Amino acid sequence: MTDDFTATLPRKRMGAAALLTDERGRVLLVEPTYKDYWEIPGGSVEADESPLTAVARELKEELGLPVQPGRLLVTDWVPPREGRTEGMMMVFDGGTLTPEQAAQIRLPAEELHSWAWCTEQEAGERLSELLARRVKAALRARTEGIAVYLENGFFAT
Repeated sequence: MTDDFTATLPRKRMGAAALLTDERGRVLLVEPTYKDYWEIPGGSVEADESPLTAVARELKEELGLPVQPGRLLVTDWVPPREGRTEGMMMVFDGGTLTPEQAAQIRLPAEELHSWAWCTEQEAGERLSELLARRVKAALRARTEGIAVYLENGFFAT
Protein backbone atom coordinates (compact mmCIF):
# COMPACT_ATOMS: atom_id res chain seq x y z
CA MET A 1 0.00 0.00 0.00
CA THR A 2 1.37 3.41 -0.93
CA ASP A 3 0.64 6.67 0.82
CA ASP A 4 -1.08 9.34 -1.22
CA PHE A 5 1.03 12.48 -0.79
CA THR A 6 -1.81 14.64 -2.18
CA ALA A 7 -3.97 13.70 0.83
CA THR A 8 -1.60 15.74 3.02
CA LEU A 9 -1.89 18.92 0.96
CA PRO A 10 -4.05 21.86 2.12
CA ARG A 11 -7.65 21.98 0.94
CA LYS A 12 -9.32 25.16 -0.21
CA ARG A 13 -12.98 26.11 -0.20
CA MET A 14 -14.27 26.49 -3.76
CA GLY A 15 -17.28 28.26 -5.21
CA ALA A 16 -18.64 28.54 -8.74
CA ALA A 17 -21.11 31.07 -10.09
CA ALA A 18 -22.55 32.23 -13.40
CA LEU A 19 -22.71 35.65 -14.97
CA LEU A 20 -26.18 35.76 -16.55
CA THR A 21 -27.38 38.83 -18.38
CA ASP A 22 -30.49 39.95 -20.22
CA GLU A 23 -30.68 41.43 -23.71
CA ARG A 24 -29.96 44.90 -22.25
CA GLY A 25 -26.74 43.71 -20.56
CA ARG A 26 -28.12 43.78 -17.03
CA VAL A 27 -26.80 41.17 -14.58
CA LEU A 28 -29.07 38.67 -12.87
CA LEU A 29 -28.73 38.88 -9.08
CA VAL A 30 -30.37 36.71 -6.44
CA GLU A 31 -31.30 37.71 -2.88
CA PRO A 32 -30.40 34.92 -0.42
CA THR A 33 -32.54 34.33 2.66
CA TYR A 34 -29.42 33.79 4.78
CA LYS A 35 -27.28 36.83 3.85
CA ASP A 36 -27.56 40.61 4.08
CA TYR A 37 -26.45 41.17 0.49
CA TRP A 38 -27.30 39.92 -2.98
CA GLU A 39 -25.21 37.50 -5.06
CA ILE A 40 -24.92 36.12 -8.55
CA PRO A 41 -26.31 32.58 -8.93
CA GLY A 42 -23.96 29.83 -7.83
CA GLY A 43 -22.65 28.11 -4.77
CA SER A 44 -20.18 25.71 -3.24
CA VAL A 45 -18.38 23.10 -5.28
CA GLU A 46 -18.97 19.74 -3.61
CA ALA A 47 -16.35 17.04 -3.04
CA ASP A 48 -15.33 15.30 -6.28
CA GLU A 49 -17.40 17.78 -8.34
CA SER A 50 -15.96 20.00 -11.03
CA PRO A 51 -16.63 23.76 -10.81
CA LEU A 52 -18.45 23.68 -14.17
CA THR A 53 -20.70 20.84 -13.01
CA ALA A 54 -21.32 22.68 -9.73
CA VAL A 55 -22.46 25.90 -11.38
CA ALA A 56 -24.81 24.03 -13.76
CA ARG A 57 -26.25 22.18 -10.73
CA GLU A 58 -26.65 25.41 -8.77
CA LEU A 59 -28.43 27.14 -11.68
CA LYS A 60 -30.91 24.26 -11.83
CA GLU A 61 -31.39 24.22 -8.04
CA GLU A 62 -31.53 28.01 -7.52
CA LEU A 63 -33.35 29.17 -10.64
CA GLY A 64 -34.95 26.04 -12.05
CA LEU A 65 -33.12 26.66 -15.33
CA PRO A 66 -31.21 24.00 -17.27
CA VAL A 67 -28.43 26.38 -18.37
CA GLN A 68 -25.09 24.96 -19.48
CA PRO A 69 -22.49 27.61 -18.59
CA GLY A 70 -19.80 28.54 -21.06
CA ARG A 71 -16.22 29.60 -20.60
CA LEU A 72 -14.48 30.63 -17.41
CA LEU A 73 -14.41 34.41 -16.98
CA VAL A 74 -12.91 34.92 -13.49
CA THR A 75 -10.82 33.02 -10.98
CA ASP A 76 -10.64 34.87 -7.66
CA TRP A 77 -8.52 33.77 -4.70
CA VAL A 78 -10.12 34.98 -1.49
CA PRO A 79 -8.01 35.15 1.70
CA PRO A 80 -9.26 33.74 4.98
CA ARG A 81 -11.37 35.98 7.20
CA GLU A 82 -13.35 35.63 10.40
CA GLY A 83 -15.48 32.51 10.10
CA ARG A 84 -14.27 31.57 6.61
CA THR A 85 -11.28 29.72 5.21
CA GLU A 86 -9.44 30.89 2.12
CA GLY A 87 -11.13 29.99 -1.14
CA MET A 88 -11.06 29.88 -4.90
CA MET A 89 -14.11 31.43 -6.55
CA MET A 90 -14.86 30.97 -10.23
CA VAL A 91 -17.32 32.82 -12.45
CA PHE A 92 -18.45 31.22 -15.71
CA ASP A 93 -20.28 32.85 -18.60
CA GLY A 94 -23.94 31.89 -18.26
CA GLY A 95 -24.88 33.73 -21.42
CA THR A 96 -27.85 35.96 -22.17
CA LEU A 97 -31.25 34.79 -21.02
CA THR A 98 -34.24 35.43 -23.25
CA PRO A 99 -37.41 36.89 -21.73
CA GLU A 100 -38.96 33.43 -22.12
CA GLN A 101 -36.16 31.83 -20.10
CA ALA A 102 -36.38 34.52 -17.42
CA ALA A 103 -40.13 33.89 -17.13
CA GLN A 104 -39.35 30.27 -16.23
CA ILE A 105 -37.20 31.18 -13.20
CA ARG A 106 -38.42 29.43 -10.04
CA LEU A 107 -36.72 30.19 -6.72
CA PRO A 108 -36.45 27.82 -3.75
CA ALA A 109 -38.28 29.83 -1.03
CA GLU A 110 -36.07 28.46 1.75
CA GLU A 111 -32.92 29.69 -0.02
CA LEU A 112 -33.79 32.80 -2.07
CA HIS A 113 -36.18 35.70 -1.50
CA SER A 114 -36.08 37.16 -5.00
CA TRP A 115 -34.08 37.90 -8.12
CA ALA A 116 -33.58 41.04 -10.22
CA TRP A 117 -31.92 42.35 -13.36
CA CYS A 118 -29.39 45.03 -12.37
CA THR A 119 -27.13 47.43 -14.18
CA GLU A 120 -23.49 47.33 -13.14
CA GLN A 121 -24.11 50.35 -10.89
CA GLU A 122 -27.22 48.80 -9.30
CA ALA A 123 -25.33 45.54 -8.80
CA GLY A 124 -22.58 47.46 -7.03
CA GLU A 125 -25.18 48.81 -4.58
CA ARG A 126 -26.64 45.37 -3.78
CA LEU A 127 -23.53 43.17 -3.76
CA SER A 128 -20.75 43.03 -1.19
CA GLU A 129 -17.73 45.11 -2.25
CA LEU A 130 -15.80 41.94 -3.02
CA LEU A 131 -18.54 40.46 -5.18
CA ALA A 132 -19.13 43.79 -6.93
CA ARG A 133 -15.46 43.83 -7.98
CA ARG A 134 -15.72 40.22 -9.17
CA VAL A 135 -18.86 40.92 -11.24
CA LYS A 136 -17.27 44.01 -12.78
CA ALA A 137 -14.23 41.91 -13.74
CA ALA A 138 -16.50 39.20 -15.17
CA LEU A 139 -18.34 41.72 -17.34
CA ARG A 140 -15.01 43.05 -18.60
CA ALA A 141 -13.69 39.53 -19.26
CA ARG A 142 -16.81 38.64 -21.24
CA THR A 143 -16.62 41.85 -23.31
CA GLU A 144 -12.90 41.46 -24.02
CA GLY A 145 -13.03 37.71 -24.63
CA ILE A 146 -10.49 37.01 -21.88
CA ALA A 147 -10.27 35.22 -18.54
CA VAL A 148 -9.00 37.15 -15.54
CA TYR A 149 -7.30 36.22 -12.28
CA LEU A 150 -8.13 38.22 -9.16
CA GLU A 151 -7.04 38.19 -5.54
CA ASN A 152 -9.79 39.31 -3.19
CA GLY A 153 -11.56 40.85 -6.15
CA PHE A 154 -8.57 42.91 -7.31
CA PHE A 155 -6.48 42.32 -10.42
CA ALA A 156 -3.27 40.65 -9.27
CA THR A 157 -1.21 41.33 -12.35
